[in-house]
Amino acid sequence: MRQYVVKPGDTVLRIAARYELAKEQLMTANPWISRQPYIKPGQIMFLPSSFRKRYMVMDGDTPESVAAAFQCEVCDLEAINPGLSLYRFTPGKTIALPPVSGGPLVQLQGEYGPRECAEDLLRLTSRYSCMTVEQIGASVLGTPIQALRLGSGNRALHVHGALHGNEWITAPCLLRFAEQYASAWTRGSSLLGHDVTEWFRQYTLWLVPMVNPDGVELVQQGVSGLGSAAGQLLEWNGRRENFRKWKANIRGVDLGDQFPAHWEQEVERRGKSGPAPQDYPGPAPLSEPEARGLYEHTLSIQPERVISWHSQGQEIYWNYRSCEPEYSEQWANRLAQAAGYRAVKLSGSDAGYKDWFIQHYRKPGFTVELGRGINPLPLEDFEDLAFETTAVMAAFMSLA
Repeated sequence: MRQYVVKPGDTVLRIAARYELAKEQLMTANPWISRQPYIKPGQIMFLPSSFRKRYMVMDGDTPESVAAAFQCEVCDLEAINPGLSLYRFTPGKTIALPPVSGGPLVQLQGEYGPRECAEDLLRLTSRYSCMTVEQIGASVLGTPIQALRLGSGNRALHVHGALHGNEWITAPCLLRFAEQYASAWTRGSSLLGHDVTEWFRQYTLWLVPMVNPDGVELVQQGVSGLGSAAGQLLEWNGRRENFRKWKANIRGVDLGDQFPAHWEQEVERRGKSGPAPQDYPGPAPLSEPEARGLYEHTLSIQPERVISWHSQGQEIYWNYRSCEPEYSEQWANRLAQAAGYRAVKLSGSDAGYKDWFIQHYRKPGFTVELGRGINPLPLEDFEDLAFETTAVMAAFMSLA
C-alpha cells in the first residue's frame, strides 16, 4: 500500500475520488477514520490499490485502436501503465484503462466546496463564450461570492444556492443546469423540450451558486485551519467537533433569516440570542456580508422573479404575507409538476430572501427545497438531484 499525507482541504471523499477508490476501501485500510469526524492535515493514510478497469491486448490491437475504443488518448494509456512499450503492444498483456472522459464538466469528486465551485466557474466560462462571471461580494473570511451571467435579454432573473452550509449540494446542481443550458444554446438544441434560444433572447439569468462558502467549508472540513476561531465555533456548536448540521455562516448567523422582511418577528419566533449552528438571525438585518452582497446585487439587477434553492423536502414555497402576485401559486404548481414536487403555501416564517423579495417588489419569488433526506444530502444522489434542478429551472425560465 502507498502512504498519503493529508493536506489542508482534504476530505475522505475527495481523496477517494482523486485516487479512484471507494470510500469503503479507504475506511477498511484506515479504520481510525471512523473514530474522528474529520481527517486532519499531517495524518498519514494508507491508499489501497484502485479497482481500475483493465483490458487484455488482442491480436491486431494497436495503441491507437484501443485508445479510440475506450475514448481516451494514447498518451493516457502510456501515463497509466508505467513501463508500457507502445512499440511492442503484446497480445495477451493486460493493461489498465484511464477513466472515460467527455462527460459533463460539473461533476462531484467528493464534497463540493468553494474551491471546486470556483474551478467549475472557470472551466464553464472557458468553454462557453456565452457565460461570464462577476463577483458580487465576499464572505466573512474574504472568499469571493460569484455570480454566473447567462443570456442577452433585458429582463433579469436571479437564482442562488448554498445559502446554508450543509445544503452545499445545491451549488453543483445549479451549475450542472447552467452547463446544460449553455451547451444546448451553443448547439442550437432544446433542453427538456424548452427553447433555450428564446430564454437567451428574452432574459439575462444571474446564478449565484454558493452564497455561504465559509459555512460550506466548515461543514465539510470542520475547524481545522481556523486558528483562534476554532474554540469559539466549537462552543457555538455545543462542543461537538462534527459540523455537518451547521447551516449558519462562520459567525453563527443564519443567512436565511437575515433579510428585512419582518425581521424583528423572526427574532422573537426563533428565540436565539446568540450565534448558533442555525436559526440565529444576527444582531440586525443584513449584518452579514454574504446577505448584504445578495441584497445589493438583487437591487442592482431588478429581477422579474427569483428562486432561493435549499434542501431538502421536495417542496416549493411561493407566498409571503399576501404580498405575492395572484398568479404565483399557479406558477409554483408549474414548477412543482416539472420535478414531481409539491407547491406549499407557507406561514409563520419571516426574514428570508424570498420573503424580502416578494414584499419589496410584489413579484414572484420561490424557495425550492431540493431532494429528500438528511442534510447534507448524499453524493450518490447527485445525478437525480441535478436532473430535478434542471427540470425546475427549465420550467422557471419558461414561465409566462
